[in-house]
Amino acid sequence: MFAVIKTGGKQYRVKENDIIEVELLEGITGAPVVFDEVLMAGQGDSVELGTPMLKKKVEGKIVAQCKGPKLFIQKFRRRKNSKTRTGHRQLLTKVQITAIKEA
Repeated sequence: MFAVIKTGGKQYRVKENDIIEVELLEGITGAPVVFDEVLMAGQGDSVELGTPMLKKKVEGKIVAQCKGPKLFIQKFRRRKNSKTRTGHRQLLTKVQITAIKEA
């Protein structure tokens, strides 16, 4: 069984025992997490589509709080002797999906 959930402005296709990295969620390691925004669910060839959401929920637990890879932003202006370089690391949460249930 799989489901498509929405969190942090992004959509993720998950199934039980998957470990996914989502944008920062509040909580400590081992804390339970519930995703209520389920857009689609299915098993094999049968698929349920929500209009816009299904009455299901996806449960998980927080595995770790971490940071993503460093991204560099460079700005360069030709013939002006002007350039800047900054970096950014997104805060992420690793979540292990434990169950997909009816709400």
